[in-house]
Amino acid sequence: MAVDPFPAPPTPGPSVFSPFVLGPIELRNRVVKPATNEAMSRDGLVTDQLVEWHREFAAGGVGMTTLAYCAVSGEGRTFPDQIWMRDAAADGLARFTAAIHAEGAAAAVQLGHAGYMCPASATGTAPMGPSAKFSAFATTFCRAMSRADMDRTVADYARATRLAAETGFDAVEVHVGHGYLLSQFLSPWNNHRRDEYGGSIENRARFPRRVLAAVRQAAGPKVAVYAKLNMDDGFRGGLELADGVAVARMLEADGSVDALQLTGGHTTRTPMYLLRGSSPLQEMARHEKQLIRRLGMQAFIRFFDDYPFEEAFFLSHALQVRREVDLPLMLLGGITRLETIERAMALGFEMVAMGRALIREPDLVARMEKGATVAGVCDACNRCIAEMERDFTRCVYRP
Repeated sequence: MAVDPFPAPPTPGPSVFSPFVLGPIELRNRVVKPATNEAMSRDGLVTDQLVEWHREFAAGGVGMTTLAYCAVSGEGRTFPDQIWMRDAAADGLARFTAAIHAEGAAAAVQLGHAGYMCPASATGTAPMGPSAKFSAFATTFCRAMSRADMDRTVADYARATRLAAETGFDAVEVHVGHGYLLSQFLSPWNNHRRDEYGGSIENRARFPRRVLAAVRQAAGPKVAVYAKLNMDDGFRGGLELADGVAVARMLEADGSVDALQLTGGHTTRTPMYLLRGSSPLQEMARHEKQLIRRLGMQAFIRFFDDYPFEEAFFLSHALQVRREVDLPLMLLGGITRLETIERAMALGFEMVAMGRALIREPDLVARMEKGATVAGVCDACNRCIAEMERDFTRCVYRP
């Protein structure tokens, strides 16, 4: 029997199937398909397979679907085939947005830079991060970013945002979570700087805030901007919730974002914190094609903690953010039931993000709206994540 993740609020909130105004755009409903690495791009470009994969979510009723992790520069990639925002990618990006719009949904693109996780095999150069540090993911040391590196990266985010706007995206999501570059600056585990970009949370947030201000300006008046923001890293010595809440308040004061998508966890330290449920790491290691990375994954698996799955597992943290900011918030974290979504609306969340549930059932939202079902069937086995390493992201229970 399913366990209620949180008690019913005293009064109902808006219908999940009602429109929502996100900055300058209107979504047909309040369900967002978040960015989940698809592993379907080739040569850094959009493929027909990738377009079709997202078209299913749009046809299946979501208000917006998100193209996962498009690097803002070639040096920001984590694997060679990963999309990076440049003129050569424009035609495919425009084809993507046209397909999503034809199904009545909005299209978002997640922009990011992997920082110290960028392997030279993908980028052709040594990785960089807020501080010099060994990266097990990149299997090498990264160098500390200089002021020139920061200026260049801010410009890369702005240029990538302009390309997103030009190719028809309705929204830009800036990745400030999961141990990627902007999240690395927030995390004291990565950031040991002694200048104005390190130390206090105000200093550690300085570079991400610069990036978001540049993205906001580059987006123009017709494109929404939101951040996928870590509330905490999930381990001692990483970003803690109090600092995550403080960053949310800073971004609201800056006026640089139209919403926040709330998340947590650090890819290289607490990968299961951001997933919960059954661990796919052993299977991922078996499917890893690069020998050095495969050996590294196998060596480090025993250090990764497992976290039991419960629906809406980020709720308690997200409620603390909700109490501190008025910005629209997207609740994320293993949401599968209509009742859970309705309770989230009543608790003051404007949107919800559903990932694995939609990978299992792309038409889940449409069937919920029609009254054909009240819950998805995803059981958080996480084998879809392992499939990403083997070939591309898919549910093993679907034909």
